[in-house]
Amino acid sequence: MTHDPTQTVRQLFKMSLRSRIKEDPYYRFKSRFEIDVAADLGVQIDVNQASVDDWLRLPGISIHQARQLVTLSKAGVAFYSISDLAAALNMPMSRLQWLASVLSFQYYDRATALPSVKLDRATIDELVQIPEITPELATEIVTHRDRDGKFTDLVNFQQRLGLSGETIGKLMHYLQF
Repeated sequence: MTHDPTQTVRQLFKMSLRSRIKEDPYYRFKSRFEIDVAADLGVQIDVNQASVDDWLRLPGISIHQARQLVTLSKAGVAFYSISDLAAALNMPMSRLQWLASVLSFQYYDRATALPSVKLDRATIDELVQIPEITPELATEIVTHRDRDGKFTDLVNFQQRLGLSGETIGKLMHYLQF
């Protein structure tokens, strides 16, 4: 068995980087590799709640762009996707796409500040907090998910539960797949 010193150095660097990211909530990422490590650690930046400091953690985001995104968000602009961010910053989506693994696009009902839920792990208690979801529907959602596997998208969710288009229209901003 041969020992590859390059591999050992790479592993040590990755372990050191993981430690720094865990210890410093404002660690500024410098590369795609660091973004990948952060994503593996579960680092998420909620784009609709992000501060200037949060945006500045991302490589390629300037102070001007960070301020612009925060100002838009505070003015009530909601970002639902990478393409929304790209449009707000007037840049090609491809320049931001590689950051997607650490960006979270939560929907907030401005009146209640209720975030969306991830259907693959939401509990009945979390689901009933969403307008239109009764305790019965929440139980049915969890039962279907546990029995038949996670919901893959909104259409799959609607078909498996037999929900009306009107109901789906009311729920879609609260659900993540």
